[in-house]
Amino acid sequence: MSKLWGGRFTKTAEEWVDAFGASICFDQKLVKEDLTGSLAHVAMLGKCGILPADEVEQITEGLKTLQKKADAGELEFSVQNEDIHLNLEKLLIDEIGPVGGKLHTGRSRNDQVATDMHLYLRNETNEIMGAVRNVQQALVNQAKQHVETLIPGYTHLQRAQPVSFAHHLLAYFWMLERDFSRYEDSLKRVNISPLGAGALAGTTFPIDREYSAELLGFDGIYQNSLDAVSDRDFIVEFLSSSATLMMHLSRLCEELILWSSQEFQFIEMDDSFATGSSIMPQKKNPDMAELIRGKTGRVYGSLFSLLTVLKGLPLAYNKDMQEDKEGMFDAVETVKGSLNIFAGMIDTMTVNNETMEKAVHQDFSNATELADYLATKGMPFREAHEVVGKLVLTAIEKGVYLLDLTIEEYKQASDLFSEDIFEVLQPKTVVARRNSAGGTGFEQVKLALTKADKILQVKEETLA
Repeated sequence: MSKLWGGRFTKTAEEWVDAFGASICFDQKLVKEDLTGSLAHVAMLGKCGILPADEVEQITEGLKTLQKKADAGELEFSVQNEDIHLNLEKLLIDEIGPVGGKLHTGRSRNDQVATDMHLYLRNETNEIMGAVRNVQQALVNQAKQHVETLIPGYTHLQRAQPVSFAHHLLAYFWMLERDFSRYEDSLKRVNISPLGAGALAGTTFPIDREYSAELLGFDGIYQNSLDAVSDRDFIVEFLSSSATLMMHLSRLCEELILWSSQEFQFIEMDDSFATGSSIMPQKKNPDMAELIRGKTGRVYGSLFSLLTVLKGLPLAYNKDMQEDKEGMFDAVETVKGSLNIFAGMIDTMTVNNETMEKAVHQDFSNATELADYLATKGMPFREAHEVVGKLVLTAIEKGVYLLDLTIEEYKQASDLFSEDIFEVLQPKTVVARRNSAGGTGFEQVKLALTKADKILQVKEETLA
């Protein structure tokens, strides 16, 4: 089979060389985008008088026929035709005859593939943003049920201070809000058109790039033809945003895994998102959380792979850039799958309130409250810190907690203590009093939930 570009060549490559160089095995995912871009391109060729109306109509009808066949899964692609662009061009020629070859007037595969990927990432980024919102909604739904449910807060994986469980969940809401905004902002760089840049230098045909960009829903065009065909920043940015998102998901996965363990027993994962053991019948493993944690590395890998591909490339297009797609496709599927699983995991998990309540009563996470108590009565905080440290040591030596010490023992440590210290040390009091902006105090958590609801409502309308 002769190549569509083969006129200059006297020898053909062996089949295995063709297979190594071909991208059709993966870039066929761009079939919808490639046909969409071609329809806009041929419409522009007609508007500018580059092709006559009857040929534009033939090509347009041929492309629409291919769209229908693609939707029905009836298109067959060939490695000999290398990529999605040449495959569709060959199929178009088969469908409508030699006039199909005129579709490529005024464009190159270089600007064609770039256009396809801009269209693809625009669609997928919007889908991912919707999936982020679903996870945020699941977090808010759980948080509303647990404003006054207490959980130990940790630093260094050591008990630090008690916090509202809702407050802990909402920390991830705000992480995801930043992830959402990164994707949203990236659309400004995604939604620009490289179509018409040609191979690297533009074209001699009197094309109208702004018109084809408008037909495709782009906000504008690349201002430099070299940049248009060689830019993959928008994919790097997408992968970077995705890597950050997956890092956030992975952190919460780690907590879900810990919390569902026998040692914590703070939550139980729904059976739909857990698996058993082939040998130990008692096991219930949080496999979906573990899998998302593991898949994070795939997205990191895609980011570093593309950065490595691009770092030494001179302008403009180089065959190395064929390696830009598989990682992008994989990251899209990984992120979407992870977000969809995550929303379900959060929505269906069971929170063991009593176990959490017991945990915050059996530790020294209220010790900071003692130091603050003394500081509000005039003792320098550094001195108060030392006094409380000694009280903690006394309790440890006696095998009790701070609420178990007597008022006499407190007064021996400082005459600033009075009977109200036992109310101050209650975990719920400890949490409720931390009412500074963004704190874990119940009123602050309720305020945060109101803000979260407004964000979800506004952004839902935007996505719609």
